[in-house]
Amino acid sequence: MEEKKVIIVGGGLAGLTAAIHLAQKRQKVTLFEKDDFPRHKVCGEYLSFEIKPYFDRLKIPLEDLQPKKITKLLYSSASGSSLEVNLPLGAYGVSRYALDHLLYKKAAEEGVELIQEKVTEINFLEKHFKVTTSKNEYTADYVLGSFGKRSVLDKNLNRDFFQKTAPWVAVKNHYRLKDFPDDLVGLHNFKGGYCGLSNTESGNINMCYLATYESFKDHRDPEKFNEKVLRKNPFLDNFLAEATPVFEQPLTIAQICFDKKEAVKDHVLMLGDAAGLIHPLCGNGMAIAIHSAKIASEELLKHFENQTSREEMEFAYKKRWQKIFSRRFNTANWLQQILLRDRLAEISQTVISIVPFLLPKIIKQTHGSPIL
Repeated sequence: MEEKKVIIVGGGLAGLTAAIHLAQKRQKVTLFEKDDFPRHKVCGEYLSFEIKPYFDRLKIPLEDLQPKKITKLLYSSASGSSLEVNLPLGAYGVSRYALDHLLYKKAAEEGVELIQEKVTEINFLEKHFKVTTSKNEYTADYVLGSFGKRSVLDKNLNRDFFQKTAPWVAVKNHYRLKDFPDDLVGLHNFKGGYCGLSNTESGNINMCYLATYESFKDHRDPEKFNEKVLRKNPFLDNFLAEATPVFEQPLTIAQICFDKKEAVKDHVLMLGDAAGLIHPLCGNGMAIAIHSAKIASEELLKHFENQTSREEMEFAYKKRWQKIFSRRFNTANWLQQILLRDRLAEISQTVISIVPFLLPKIIKQTHGSPIL
């Protein structure tokens, strides 16, 4: 198979996983990341077990991090009505700080060229790309875009979603709390959003919540929002009363948009959140990022081996992305519409309490089978 030069823009889960996959198949891979490793990121830090066979195949030693094994979900409505169910598949509780660093080191071991420069522009010129960074210009045969939820590159590529409103805010902090269950993830509603709680490999509990900007703007400060809004949910009230924050300041991101995105734009194959952002209530964003890296890498490698056209390869990637992920995104949109309406959330809680086997079935609709 002829070696091709591939540039990956962004060193998150999707970008690093694709870099490892392609490098193991003897491709020349350069990955650009503007920030240092390791670092904390706003993330639910819940990684579905579905990724395990794929990570094993890539020889990524996830178990070395000693992640928590999450097997149960505790869900509560804004009023405090709650129910607990076993998860159909389960997940790892692992921080992005540890996981990204593990993938970064693995990519370096596989010979990936890792460059800390900010990519400012990507241009396709007939048969190759010109990639401009804050310091240099580079060329590549192919470019994979793994630059997250919202980037100046999306604007430069004139992506449709960038022109639309982005009315969401996400906030994350780590907390210490004795006796928080290792095997439990909590999903707790509050007016204008919902909050996830789960343990990580470090023993720190990750609290990450999504709120509408409309509900957040009157308070602005996350600590005030915690006091005035989150603590109206009895579960979150108890947690915040007893837990001790680890970070001096919580991490926040704004302008989050869940509108549909293109899986390919101007011949750039989009990965992870750059291809589509699933609602965090599903807890499946990390696995989707990793799975998207797998299918993009596989379609590229098939293209190289079979010498198909670039257009055929791009069509195959888009078709496969749609087939694998569209059901999950549609279910997530439906669930979010219910959970953000207090009355509907309470009604759904009552129904599921009467017919509890429904919730695991709904959860399965937002997750996939083990990735082989």
